[in-house]
Amino acid sequence: MRVLGIDPGSETTGWGVVDGDARRYAAVDFGTVKANPRGRFAARLLKISLGVEALIERFCPDVCAVEEAFFAVNAGTALKLGHVRGVVLLAAERAGVEIAEYAPRLIKQTVVGYGAAEKQQVQEMMRVLLKLSAVPTPHDASDALAVAVTHLHHARRPELSKTKAAPARAKLEALLAANPRRRGARR
Repeated sequence: MRVLGIDPGSETTGWGVVDGDARRYAAVDFGTVKANPRGRFAARLLKISLGVEALIERFCPDVCAVEEAFFAVNAGTALKLGHVRGVVLLAAERAGVEIAEYAPRLIKQTVVGYGAAEKQQVQEMMRVLLKLSAVPTPHDASDALAVAVTHLHHARRPELSKTKAAPARAKLEALLAANPRRRGARR
C-alpha cells in the first residue's frame, strides 16, 4: 500500500510518501509545499491545492492520510487550518484517492508511544522506523511521514481512522467490474 501523509499548514504543508503495511514500510520521499506567508490567503490555498494535486499525480497513492485539526487557542488559526485541510481533502477526493484522517494524539501515540510527544521525538522515531540516515526535516515533513505510518498501522482498524472511500473511485471500479472488456479500452 502506498500512503501519502499530509500535515496541513497555512504556510508550510508537510508531505510524506510511505510504501508498506503494518509490519514493514519504507519512505519513498518527503518534503513540503511552501506558500508565501505574505501572500493573500486564497493564493496560499491555491498553491497548497496545486502542490497536493501534483504529489498525487506523481506518486499515485492508494490513500491520502491527513492529520485532523487540533483545538487551537486562536480561533483564527484554527479556521485557517480548517481551510487548508479542506483544499487537501478536495484534491484527494477529486483524484479519487481514499482519504483517512487521524488525530494528532493518535499519531504521536502510534509512532512514539506517547500522545503528547515533542516534534523532535517524532522526527527521531521517523528516522529509526523508516531507517533513514538522518532525521527528516523540516518537522512538517516528519509529521507527514508519521501520519502515513499511522495509517499503515491502523488501516485494518477503521474505528481509529475516519476513512472514506472516494465515491468516484468506487463508481469507476463498479463500472470496470461490470464491463471487463473496457479495462484495456482506455486511451
